[in-house]
Parts: sequence; C-alpha cells; structure tokens
Amino acid sequence: MPTISDTDPIVVQEQAHLDHSRAALKAMREETLTLRAQGGNAVSTENLLAALRARAKALMDDPTVPLFFGRLDYGDLPEAAEFRTEHYYIGRRHVHDASGEPMVIDWRAPVSTAFYRATPKSPMGLRRRRRFGFAHGAITGYEDEFLTGPGANHAGTAAAQPSASRILTDEIERPRSGPMRDIVSTIQPEQDEIVRADMNVSVCVQGAPGTGKTAVGLHRVAFLLYAHRDRLRRGGSLVIGPNKEFLKYIEQVLPALGEVEVGQTTVDDLVARVKVTAQDPPAAGVVKGDARMAQVLHNAIWSRLRTAHEALPDGIMIVRGSRRWRVPAHEIDELIAATRERDVRYGAGRAMLAPRIAHAVLYRMEAAGEATDDRTQNAVARTTEVRKAVDLLWPAIDPVKVVFELYSDPEVLARAADGILSEEEQAGIQWSATRPKVPRTPGTAKWSSADAVVIDEAHDQLDRMPSLAHVVLDEAQDLSAMQYRAVGRRCSTGSVTVLGDIAQGTTPWATPSWAETLKHLGKPEAVIEELTLGFRVPRQIIDFAAKLLPDAAPGLLPPTSVRQQGGSLEIDAVANESELVDSVVVAAHLALEIHEGSVGLIAADARIAEVAAALATAGIEHTVLGAEPTAPALEGASETESELVEALLAETPGPRLVVVPATLAKGLEYDQVLVLEPAEIAAAEPRGLRRLYVVLTRAVSRLHVLHCEPLPAQLTAG
Repeated sequence: MPTISDTDPIVVQEQAHLDHSRAALKAMREETLTLRAQGGNAVSTENLLAALRARAKALMDDPTVPLFFGRLDYGDLPEAAEFRTEHYYIGRRHVHDASGEPMVIDWRAPVSTAFYRATPKSPMGLRRRRRFGFAHGAITGYEDEFLTGPGANHAGTAAAQPSASRILTDEIERPRSGPMRDIVSTIQPEQDEIVRADMNVSVCVQGAPGTGKTAVGLHRVAFLLYAHRDRLRRGGSLVIGPNKEFLKYIEQVLPALGEVEVGQTTVDDLVARVKVTAQDPPAAGVVKGDARMAQVLHNAIWSRLRTAHEALPDGIMIVRGSRRWRVPAHEIDELIAATRERDVRYGAGRAMLAPRIAHAVLYRMEAAGEATDDRTQNAVARTTEVRKAVDLLWPAIDPVKVVFELYSDPEVLARAADGILSEEEQAGIQWSATRPKVPRTPGTAKWSSADAVVIDEAHDQLDRMPSLAHVVLDEAQDLSAMQYRAVGRRCSTGSVTVLGDIAQGTTPWATPSWAETLKHLGKPEAVIEELTLGFRVPRQIIDFAAKLLPDAAPGLLPPTSVRQQGGSLEIDAVANESELVDSVVVAAHLALEIHEGSVGLIAADARIAEVAAALATAGIEHTVLGAEPTAPALEGASETESELVEALLAETPGPRLVVVPATLAKGLEYDQVLVLEPAEIAAAEPRGLRRLYVVLTRAVSRLHVLHCEPLPAQLTAG
C-alpha cells in the first residue's frame, strides 16, 4: 500500500527531487527562450525561430501534473550493467540538470521499458519498481514492488495489474473533466508492446471498450516521434478520428507528452475537395463506398484515351528549320501502349507522352546526321504539333467532372461499370435517384461525403498522392472500403496504426473483419493485436452492455474488466413518458452534487433538444456536444512561452455536464453516464443495438439508466 504521510522521510526526499526537477525544467525552458536564431537567409531564420518556439512550447510545465510517476532501482544483475546510475526517474519528458545529467527520463526511452514490462519472472535488471501517488502536482505517497531479492513475488505477475496496485487504480479512477488525458503512468505490458512496435510495422488493434486502444494509438505516435523524429518530421504524421467532437476530446494528449507537431483531422476533412451539402440514401452510400467504385473510376478515366490510328491516321508532322519529320500513327500507338504498360497514373502517363514522341523525332534527326541534345528534345516536346496531339490522344481530365458524368449520364456509367455494378446499383447512384433536383453542371451539384471520397479516389488515379510517414486511424470499424483507400494512399510508403472495435461498427458499410480493412488500406501484412482486458470501465457495466453482443456482433468474445466497483450500475424505470425527462434532470442534478468528475447525459439524437431545454429551465449548467462554439486556437496566440503558460492556465473549464447525442458518443469517456431511454436509441437506426452498446460503455465509474419503455430484451435476459 502507498505511504501517504508528507512527513515520511522517503516522501520528503522524493518531493525534493521533484522540486529540483521542476527548477531544472524551468532552466531548460529559459535557456531555449534566450537563444537567438540566425540562418543563412530570411527563410532559414524563420524556420529556426519556429523550431525554437515549438521547443519552448514543448517544455511548458503544468504544475498540476507530476514530472515523473515512477522510479527504477537497479541491482547487481548482469542485465543492469549497461546503466550508469543505480536509479532512474521515469516521467513524461526528459529533464536534465545544468551539467547535463538526467533528472527525469522520458517514458519513451529504452531504459523506461522496464517500468512497464519487468516482472519478478523477468526483472530486466530491476531490483525495485516504485510508483508515486500525486495530488495537485505534489507527491502524496509511494508504492514499492521488489522484483529481485527476498521481497520479490516469483510466483506470478499479479502486481502488474491495477487490482494489485492502489496507486494504479487511483490514477485510472481519478475523476476527469474536459479532454482526454495521457496514460503514461498506467500503460500495461500488452499496451506497451503495441506502443513500442517498430516504425516499419503497421499495427491493427481490436479493442473492447475500456481497453485503452485510443490512448495506445496516441502514445504510439508519441513514441515514434521520439524514436524516429527526423523521419516523421520529414514525412509527417497524422491522427484521423471519426468526428470533430472526438478530436476535441483527444487534442491535448499529445501536447501533454511534449508533442505539438502531429496533425489531427477527420476522414471527411481529409478528402474535402468539394463542399459537402447533401446526404445519400443508405443504399446509394453503400454502393459509393464499395471498393468496386475504384475500378469503375479506372475504367471511366482510361476510356478517355484515343488511338492515333483513329484520331491521327496520318501521324504527326514536326517542322524543324527546313526539315520535316513525321511520326506515323502506328508508332504513336506503340508509344502509348508502352507507357500504359508501366502502370503509371493517368496524369503521369500524359506527362510522359510528349517527351516520348519527341524522342522518336530525335531518333530520326540523329539518323539523318543532325546533332541533337536534351534541349532539342525539350523544344520538340513543346511544339504546337506535339502538344495538340497529346491533348487529342491523352486528354487532360478534371476528376470532379469525371464523377459528375458517371452520376448524370447512364450510358457513361454503364460502360464504366459493365460487369462491376449491377443495373440496379447503377440506377441507385444516378443523380435522378439520389437528389430531389438533378444538377446540370458540376458547379451546381450538391455533393455527399461519399461523393467526396469518390472524387478523392479520382484525383489519386490521375496523380499519385504523397505519403505520410505514419497515420493513426481511430474508430476505424465504421469506414467504407473507399474511405480506407483514401487513408491508405496517405500512408502508402509509411506505416499505419488502426484502432477500432468490430462490435462498435454502426454504419451500413461497417467493416466485417480487420483482414478486409487492411486489404483496402493496402497493408495486408499488418499485425493484428487484440486488447481484451479492460481497465477503465467497471466489470458491472461491461457485463451489462455485453448482453447485447450475441445479437449486435455475433462471434465476438465479450470483453473482460479487471475493475470491480460496487454501485457502478443503476437502472431505474420511470412510470410514464411525461415524467421521463424530469427524472433525468433530477438524476443529472444529483450526479453533479454527489459525485466528482464529468457527467455525460446520452440520449437519442431526436430527444437532445428536449433534454437540453429541460436542463436550462432547471438552471443546470451544461453544454450540448456538437453545438458549442469553437474556441480560438491557442497556437500562435502569444510570442513568449510565459504568455502561453498564462493563456493555458487562464482557460476556464467548461461545465461538468455534457449532453451527448448518441451518434456522437463513440470514443468518449465520462466519469458518470446517464443514459435516457435505451430502447429509443436502439430503434433509431438499423444497427441500433451496436449504437446502444457504444453508449452503455462510456462510463468510467458509474452508469445510470433511466427508461419508460421496456429495455431491449437482450438487456433483461439472464
């Protein structure tokens, strides 16, 4: 058990080290702020200044968060011989003193691996692992685990589980409000293996609710930035989430770990080449999201090619000075065929055709004894005759127009989709079937999110997109095959971390298997890992929600939680509909009064306005997820690091109570969750039981269900 007395000599000693570490971090920050950047020119100087500003921001110290959370003490074992000191403090970032000696070791450093993975059976050179308890940034206690010597538990590894560590359990259960926080002090061995996976390995993580898959993905990109910073800085990294509300929830995790260079976006924003103002019928959305659409586009694009035999039967005549040089049609067709055989993008092939025709002319010129060089070939390629021939044979294409023609001209679609889409599927994606008003031009078309993905695919088939070094794709189970392809081409030469839970797939096109997902991402060789042990959601809640799985996601094993928490589940039936909303208002008031931390009130989307109005009438402060205004970004708000700190600390936390539409609940967590009318949530969409499973697993400490209609039969069974 942890010591909790602030007069304990060990606590006093460790607090002194914490104070000295904070002073050292402050000195590191001040040294960075005093540096002057002077590059060889204005651009390089500005780049250096930007790097210094980013470094200063990464060294910001939040006094409410401990700089370190663990200590490793090494014994005399051979495995410890490589380490210079007898002990190391493990924390969120590296801190060194004035002489350069480490005071805190970054949790991502190789030496820190033992903090997460060492066991009495495999001590990794450790004699003792110490965990620290904190309150308001100060040490309140410690917990020692001996891995070698008389106190070691050689019989097993139970001490690594939260149930065997009060400090670990307290940290997991610590009330939360606002955005998601990091889990560096509670990472479990199976999570750590995923976090530290090799840069070149793509990983797919199937994780039940509460297993920490989102945190694992974010910590993995933080680890890669530490271990391969130059490569990721050159190639770039990106976190892709299901919606903007989810991104707001996770946006502070990486900055808290000192990483401020990772982009975050949604799939919709990733492919935002047209303005999305329409919504497809489900059947049309399924077809547009099918991977077969990529082949339809391929056929439509490459059908624009014409043969010289048909379009230029006399070939091309090039005039150079007093001489004329003719390239016959059959030779031009051979050049086109040879270019296509290289399996290049349409745009790249078009760019290659003019130089190839010019080379054929140069061959004739050299055979006639004329002197030529690269300038001659370039001049021939730019002649009017060659450029006109290329435009005629390999015309430039607008990807938006290609997609527009497929939707507006049944004959064009029939030719491109022959043998790929059925006649019924073709008819279902025509403008006449998906829009009340048929657009006449691409500029007047109302595009859907599925259309935007198809247009993005068309862009890539014309010109290859550049690849990032690493992409994290969260809540991946809900994406279509075409959306996977959109993500995959952004990391075609890099790696990807895929995070999701098949049981939480709620869209009509939700993936049936991770193997299929990885195929569409272009990463069939990716390693599939499964996290089944939950640490965040109490067992009572998980067991209740898991009753839905046999019908919602047959074939998946129910999740397991290591946390037992009495009073974590409460189910109340309300006598009649007129009292239902009043009851949830009373429950929300009591939740705020009696318990700490955040409260999420989740209801069917159609009932959100009614619930919010009732809370406002009762004078209960709250926000509605998806409706609050976007706060101004902190980035660039001030020039000095001290001003950034003041701005950060001056931020006023929002209300503890958040009203959450059921469709936005995925990926979020609250200390307490109030669920209003489960049957209504389940009935709102075709995969409603899966949506309800998501909703019921958002609570970290307490779930309170209120209902007037009978609960879904699955929840009352057993």
